Amino acid sequence: MTVRLITRLAATALRLPAARAGRIAVRRDIPVRVRDGTMLRTDHYAPDLPGAACVLIRTPYGRGGPIRLLGRLVAERGFHVVIQSCRGTFGSGGEFAPLVHERDDGLDTLDWLRRQPWWTGAFGMFGASYQGFVQWAVAAEAGDELRAMVAVVTASATRDSTYAGESFALDTVLTWAELLQAQTVPWLARQWELKRGQPRLVRALTHLPLAEADRVATGVTVPFFQEWLRHHTPDADYWRARVFGDRITEVRAPVAMVSGWQDIFLPAQLDDYARLRAAGARPRLTVGPWTHGSPGLLVASLREGLDWFDEHLAGRPAPARAPVRVHVGGVGGGWRGLPDWPPPATPIRWHLRPGGGLAPGPPDDGPPDRIRYDPADPTPSLGGPLLVAQRAGAVDNRPVESRPDVLTYTSDPVREPVEVVGPVHAEIHLRSELSYLDVFVRLCDVDRRGRSWNVCDGLVRVEPGRFPRDGSGVVRVPVALWPTAHRFAPGHRLRVQVSGGAHPRYARNPGTGEPLGTAVTLRAGWREVLCGREHPSALLLPLRSSPSTPV
Repeated sequence: MTVRLITRLAATALRLPAARAGRIAVRRDIPVRVRDGTMLRTDHYAPDLPGAACVLIRTPYGRGGPIRLLGRLVAERGFHVVIQSCRGTFGSGGEFAPLVHERDDGLDTLDWLRRQPWWTGAFGMFGASYQGFVQWAVAAEAGDELRAMVAVVTASATRDSTYAGESFALDTVLTWAELLQAQTVPWLARQWELKRGQPRLVRALTHLPLAEADRVATGVTVPFFQEWLRHHTPDADYWRARVFGDRITEVRAPVAMVSGWQDIFLPAQLDDYARLRAAGARPRLTVGPWTHGSPGLLVASLREGLDWFDEHLAGRPAPARAPVRVHVGGVGGGWRGLPDWPPPATPIRWHLRPGGGLAPGPPDDGPPDRIRYDPADPTPSLGGPLLVAQRAGAVDNRPVESRPDVLTYTSDPVREPVEVVGPVHAEIHLRSELSYLDVFVRLCDVDRRGRSWNVCDGLVRVEPGRFPRDGSGVVRVPVALWPTAHRFAPGHRLRVQVSGGAHPRYARNPGTGEPLGTAVTLRAGWREVLCGREHPSALLLPLRSSPSTPV
């Protein structure tokens, strides 16, 4: 089967616009020298169209396989495509150190582009996850030549996602470290490890101390994993050179953002959107029913990206659409067009009721609900925003809800649809015999068959001095859950879980206050969730107050 036939079949399957270029010339392994002499291996897909603008993709995941097909598909639609391996990956020189070299290497690559005979003075950038971080690394300094960005499941700053709620995103970070290391081993060996269920990674996720987990998972010490265990505090100088959000308001290029409700970077990406809007920009936002690696996400981002590049790089008219498109989950949901994010909504307090009830209206007084959290048998994570698509997303939560270390609060069946669109927050009033603990809160949709499907969640780490305690030792813990768009259908119930963790998505809290990387002592303890007029534990849900447009 010829390459042209393969791309034609792929374009048809993906429902892409018609090709504009008849022939694509490809040069591979071009050595691009950056300022310290390092050579970065680069591929160039050139359409037979004079005056075509350029789309740049910088990636640590290689230039073959799906991204090679992507390069051809985009080039056939009228753009030069340059795909470059980040330093230390897939033939590029130097050592891969996440986020360290991407600003300088990206700007030096732009200088190289300017010297090419086909350069027109305009380029765009495209990519998901780390391929989006590298866009933000150069966006503020790329000048007027940067005409468009397509940032997919990514953010300008990774620190807050790494330490969500001031915990540690163990599953994401260690799984990513294992993935990067796996790129260096033979293909057959990698397939065998995957077939066996990645037993080394599974062992590593339960291993203590965490400072040894990278060697358990990969057989080697991973420098950035060790550094991320050490540089945990929010004011660490280490992170100031590795986040790019402080200059996001200087970015002048039009930005299209694509994300999913169950994506690991969703809160940080929506923060980027808010900062761009506050600076007067008008980014485009699409949030769908996707996880970080959903096939549907990749297809949607390619279509969105081509429309965006057509409009801002090629000057071709783009299809009309709302500035914000979101997919409302649940029975009777679907795609909606919105003028902005978050949309107008009325925050309603759904109070946790003693004994397991959940309802709006005044809180009920009653005795506290009590659970015991044991980090030696940590409450497991189930679905939700995870790096690996096969384990992520909405799943039936009944297995975890049946555990004695999980409290559930469930509403009566709703008589009318309850549509929640926007940021979700919880306020949990608790008393604990330990000073170091985590509070995990999850909202679920319980269907008519009793299945409990996770909608959104969040976790906060509590330690002495972070939140004030009242005279009776009760602390009010604010928990920011993932934003959401979800419709609870008539006959369904809302359910709130409260527990002491979600392992291994978040590193377990040992209960001792020991450092993240070296903690080995595990201390179990009781905690009480209080409800009532003095301690109104509640979930704050943004109920839609104005109609959106079905699209």
